[in-house]
Amino acid sequence: MTKEKIISVTKLTKEFGSFTAVKSISFEVYKGEIFGFLGANGAGKTTAMKMLIGISKPTSGEALVAGFDVKTNSEMVKKSIGYMSQKFSLYDDLTIKENITFFGGIYGLSKTKIKQKTVELVNELALHEVADKVVGSLPLGWKQKLSFSVALLHEPKIVFLDEPTGGVDPITRRQFWEMIYAEAHKGTTIFVTTHYMDEAEYCDRVSIMVEGTIEALDTPKNLKSKYNVTSMNEVFLKLARNVE
Repeated sequence: MTKEKIISVTKLTKEFGSFTAVKSISFEVYKGEIFGFLGANGAGKTTAMKMLIGISKPTSGEALVAGFDVKTNSEMVKKSIGYMSQKFSLYDDLTIKENITFFGGIYGLSKTKIKQKTVELVNELALHEVADKVVGSLPLGWKQKLSFSVALLHEPKIVFLDEPTGGVDPITRRQFWEMIYAEAHKGTTIFVTTHYMDEAEYCDRVSIMVEGTIEALDTPKNLKSKYNVTSMNEVFLKLARNVE
């Protein structure tokens, strides 16, 4: 059975003056896949992600996201995706319900749909007792779960997660990944960057960027076998830091 491509990247390049941050990368991501996009700080992964979500124009090359060209149709790209940034992206001084209503409006949902989604989200996350409290009063782990759920309000085909579990405790990280699995099971594509190498093990496939290029792309199992190691951390060290 042919897999449905949801992201298709061909020789994507981004230059800043004489510096090339992303060097002619090519890869594909499929519907319902959890795709790990890894790399050390400065490897180019954030720059590449910004091009894919339509907020930075490529210098050259092509990228289709949910069927739309990131260069010529970035607004449709933005409407087709969800995005959760590394820094918590909801408003601390609004209540949980107010945040859901606000972002639902930004995503173009009707008032009826927003009410329906608010009930669903509060029930799913068991937030009944705190639904009318300001988000700033929530623990970081709860904020991250809520932020992920809000990024999915408009039922996007793809959700981009930029280091979503940074700073949260191991138990909350595991719960967050259970939410990711559940969403992928529904057919949503998850494109995730992380610096926790144990989380790379949870991905269907992983790419590893080094100095602007993709040095490896395969399943965690195949990458560990190829480099004759037992963990993704060891794969990463061999590639990103040239550790033998």
